[in-house]
Amino acid sequence: MPDGDGLPRGVDPGKASVARMYDAMLGGEHNFAIDREAVAAFTAIDPQVRTLARANRAFLGRAVRFLVDAGVRQFIDLGSGIPTQGNVHEVAQAASPGARVVYVDNDPVAVAHSEALLADNPDALIVAADIRKPAEVLSSPQVRALIDFEQPVAVLMITILHFVSPQEDPAGIVAAFRDALPAGSWLALTHATDEDRPDTAAAVGQLYRDRATSPVTPRSRDEIKSLFDGFELVEPGLAYVPLWRPDRPEDVPDNPSQYWVYAGVGRKSG
Repeated sequence: MPDGDGLPRGVDPGKASVARMYDAMLGGEHNFAIDREAVAAFTAIDPQVRTLARANRAFLGRAVRFLVDAGVRQFIDLGSGIPTQGNVHEVAQAASPGARVVYVDNDPVAVAHSEALLADNPDALIVAADIRKPAEVLSSPQVRALIDFEQPVAVLMITILHFVSPQEDPAGIVAAFRDALPAGSWLALTHATDEDRPDTAAAVGQLYRDRATSPVTPRSRDEIKSLFDGFELVEPGLAYVPLWRPDRPEDVPDNPSQYWVYAGVGRKSG
């Protein structure tokens, strides 16, 4: 609900929101001037940022369809952001009616719009929570009501872990969710890297520190791959987002490293 400033409660009017910036990159309408200004600054650093955002979103759709084909009917989307086209429940339920989806986000705008979108969907809901506190997410009544932890679950961490600092232990967060999942469950994630375009990554990192609610920490390919500890990566392994099982050959760019985000999907073993 709006407060006296016309903004939802919990919104810092002096900082751009990670969720609202992503919405702006995708051409959404649920963002504010401060978010669009931050995206404009991002675009000055990397002119193809909107193309990268769309490629990341397209990966999400391909990954969800792959997971449904693999037999998954339950999804937990961590750091889900503001609803836009191709949401997880839309993709999953189109392929398998009755598939269940729990979204998790701590951005008030993302939560409010998700609640409105999902009001009439008994198989999808939003939890207002911080993924840095896995125990609180996993024990929430909403998660326990919708997710059966005796059956395979897919946990989605799409462009969220690079907003977790080293001090906040991203590997420990992934491990906490992994350990709560039965064998045969899945992890899908995308994560920014600083290996191929270190100057760009450094400039973007400074931008988020200065302007946004969460700083960004790009990581090396090996660091990102290590987040899949306990999961077996499926082909093509860890790859730049447009290279992960593209729908068409023409979707593969000439220089994939310009898409400086890695993507991967892994199955929990044992």
